[in-house]
Amino acid sequence: MANRPIPARRAAFTPTLVVMLTVALIASTITAPRADAQTHVFPDISDVAVPRPASCAPGSQPEKGLQGDVSAEDRDSGRSRRGYHCNITEIGNVRAGGGGIVSATFDHCSYTGTMFPGNALVRQPGVQVVDASDPAKPKVVGSLASPATLGGTWETLKVNRARKLLAATSVPLLWGGGFFSVYDISDCEHPRLLNTGPGTATPLPFTSHEGGFSPDGRTYWASGIAPGHLSAIDIADPARPRVIWQGLNSVIGHGFGISPDGDRMYISNGLGVTVLDISAVQRRTPYPQVPRVAAYFWPDGQINQHSIPVTIDGRPHIVTADEAGSGGVKVFDVTKVDKPRYVAQIKLEINLPENLDTNLRSSMGGSIFSSNPHYCAVDRPVEPTALACSWESSGIRVFDIRNLKKIREIGYFNPPAQKNATIVDLPNSPHVMGSILGVPAIEFLSLGMSIVNGKVKLTDMLGPRSGMLVGGDMSTDWCFSPPEFHGSQLWTTCADGGFYALGLSPSVYTPPADQRSTSG
Repeated sequence: MANRPIPARRAAFTPTLVVMLTVALIASTITAPRADAQTHVFPDISDVAVPRPASCAPGSQPEKGLQGDVSAEDRDSGRSRRGYHCNITEIGNVRAGGGGIVSATFDHCSYTGTMFPGNALVRQPGVQVVDASDPAKPKVVGSLASPATLGGTWETLKVNRARKLLAATSVPLLWGGGFFSVYDISDCEHPRLLNTGPGTATPLPFTSHEGGFSPDGRTYWASGIAPGHLSAIDIADPARPRVIWQGLNSVIGHGFGISPDGDRMYISNGLGVTVLDISAVQRRTPYPQVPRVAAYFWPDGQINQHSIPVTIDGRPHIVTADEAGSGGVKVFDVTKVDKPRYVAQIKLEINLPENLDTNLRSSMGGSIFSSNPHYCAVDRPVEPTALACSWESSGIRVFDIRNLKKIREIGYFNPPAQKNATIVDLPNSPHVMGSILGVPAIEFLSLGMSIVNGKVKLTDMLGPRSGMLVGGDMSTDWCFSPPEFHGSQLWTTCADGGFYALGLSPSVYTPPADQRSTSG
């Protein structure tokens, strides 16, 4: 199915949609708005998938059904244990105790996010340091054991390349805070803890679920999921971090992306993105104010995850992903932040409104998550040529984005399922922890809209796994971490499979000379 510009038609305002957007609009008023702040609603529900790879290289094991789908039959028969791949091959892998949620890479190393309390059962508790200098034989060479890294890093483990820093906060389950660790990773195999006092020995007053650096590495921002509590931690001196600003940005605060100058934050607010002016914090103005500049909302997709500020055709854009609700990835031109243009979307066939019945049929028994993007990375922030995304149960997906009107998928790698693995096998896997439940619970708002709009059929929702309401069998992996570009390779971690070094076929991708993998 060919990709096309965003259609001009508008989706019907169903009761569900009205409630969702009303809550979102109320939420957008929490942060004090600037006088010219604007709220924008994009009610179109996109129903076009990006084209599949034109062909798969010899030796591929391609998907047979819908793009991005792992069928109920493949899950039950064991076929999903072999994985699926097209134009992307596995070079090396180290499973260790599982991949946590968000991991990070720097130089020839990867750092594995932690899950609490399972991480305590790993042979070397804490963030696993993986040496991938030989990508075919990656190996764990140490661990980082501080209160923050032992307490579960969730989506806070991030790297700032400019200053060669790694940082994380403690998030035991969805929400945490207090403990904060900053490491010098100039010798990436031997990170050195810099703050042995504030943040490590003594908790700091902040909450978190997500976190990340300003581009210059002088500020680490921590966002709590609910309420939308946001904190700025000054790490100009990493040995003495201090909280310099806090506020509420919305009912929910999630991931974010920050403009290259450090002045503007695009923070996920649940049903879209809130734009904040953080320039006063960036400048270290005494008693800084962080006004809301604008907010963007849309109905297809819930729990917006993060945004990547990029420059395309000389104009500022954001690439933003929804981790639930089959909203896929959207691209906005934010040259005029108060008048954004919705210019492109990326969905797989399994995410289309008319296929959400099949999505449910396949995902039953796989636990909370099904097939949505979680974290993405571009191969360079200025005029990016490729976008790589972790797509939960659909694995790692890579897209050619050189022409936003003709985005196409060029390859994918869905790792072999670790079916029926237990906490003994994978103590650091969120998939193991989440498999108490069998139902893909976070999909039901979008499925409800498809039912109300007559897009799906009840009979097509039923299948051989429909009775698996309790207890997931891990018949797919969950991929959450950003797939980071390292030349013609992607380095990432998945919840069950751990660290992967993946090779992109030269027939579909040529690394630009100024490649600089960026995830926001």
